[in-house]
Amino acid sequence: MGLLKRFFNQTRKPEGVLGALMLRGMNSGHGELADWGFNHLPMIRPARIVDMGCGAGRNAGELLRKYPDSHVMAIDYSLLSVEKATAYNKKSVDAGRCAVLQRDVSDLQLPDESFDLATAFETVYFWPGLERCFEQVARILKPGGLFLICNESDGLDATGKKFEKIIDGMKCYTAEELEAALREAGFSEVSTDHHGRKPWICVLARK
Repeated sequence: MGLLKRFFNQTRKPEGVLGALMLRGMNSGHGELADWGFNHLPMIRPARIVDMGCGAGRNAGELLRKYPDSHVMAIDYSLLSVEKATAYNKKSVDAGRCAVLQRDVSDLQLPDESFDLATAFETVYFWPGLERCFEQVARILKPGGLFLICNESDGLDATGKKFEKIIDGMKCYTAEELEAALREAGFSEVSTDHHGRKPWICVLARK
């Protein structure tokens, strides 16, 4: 595997020196997309939030700022991501408002009906079995809880297709595929939005 391909494969599970370089660019590189996604959230006051596939922790930090009375749990499959996200949100972690844990989204090992809001930015591409993972998200959300998914690829764009060939195990889903999997997992309301100029998609589901 060439160096460039090994670098891009760090998006799935950052590790080592290349993973640290990848994480360094994630917070700034995905910021505009994440902020666009945040704008799709309705006026809510969630007490407990979980950010899945938290990467280097920027979006968990934005959730803490957006909802100052909330507690945010950030989770990631990568131990390096957990370390970086913990450091990024150190003040909130020390204050007891944020916890960062290593978890597999297909087996979250979190209590049933314990969160008001779940978010997933640029991460469902790598989830092992979409419906099984979405069932885990539905399980930990309270009745009426929201699940926000935000992706840079709409599953049809040329760039997304190119990276599917480069990054092992990556799958770029269409909004329709995500909606079908969410409904199969037990979400009752699903709405989708497509960016007007870019292949970005945002999906908001209610349990």
